[in-house]
Amino acid sequence: MARSIIGGLVSSGWPSKNIFVSDPSKEQRNLLEKQFSITIYENNEKCIRQADIVVLSVKPQVLKQAVESIRTTLVKNNPLIISIVAGIRISDIVKWIGQEVPFVRAMPNTPALVNCGVSGLLANAHANSFHKQSATQVMQAVGQVIWVNTESDIDTVTGISGSGPAYFFKLMEIMINAAQANGLGGTVARTLALQTALGAAKLASKSEHLPGELRRQVTSPGGTTEAALLTMEKHGIDETITLGINDAIKKSAELAKTLGAM
Repeated sequence: MARSIIGGLVSSGWPSKNIFVSDPSKEQRNLLEKQFSITIYENNEKCIRQADIVVLSVKPQVLKQAVESIRTTLVKNNPLIISIVAGIRISDIVKWIGQEVPFVRAMPNTPALVNCGVSGLLANAHANSFHKQSATQVMQAVGQVIWVNTESDIDTVTGISGSGPAYFFKLMEIMINAAQANGLGGTVARTLALQTALGAAKLASKSEHLPGELRRQVTSPGGTTEAALLTMEKHGIDETITLGINDAIKKSAELAKTLGAM
């Protein structure tokens, strides 16, 4: 995800000379420097000394250690901090810093890898309109941005868009398997399923109608689409997907409590 953000920033016109990255892996440092011509550090504190914006992008299990390694500089310089680390709330990270700072928590999703993601953003009380604008510009480098008001909203964003790509991948997988079971070759089945998904998403995004209305428009009485949907609804597709999303939202809240207590 960090690589995607870096690439998006460079592609959208951010000067490479103004992007600094710290990574413990020498191999990763060399790859990033070669690919983006940015300044690379092994030491976190040296990396952020001149930073106006600090993006935290590490595994949740090592976030506390990473934050503590730069705590003194964060307190001294008071930069905007953006965390794209899943599952850890703003209040817990600020507690590790030891002082209130302008902070934005972001929940991107994997389509950010192809600059087609969507990120839910939440700001704390110390982030002003300029900070929010800056965070928007950073995250727009990999897709669209929406702002929410509470940490529980971020849990919902996680269940809908953070985990959401997997739901659509699962549907594509089912469609591909069904096509092959009915005689189509793998390449043909994959092309049909993926292009249908892409086309449906593009049509929905450009239409003035909500997805429910678009579904009704393509469901002719007595036709093939109606037959498929009636069977899916009979077997509980609405309830199953809704229950799954709700469990993802609950899991996000549970992880926040667990990870924040590390």
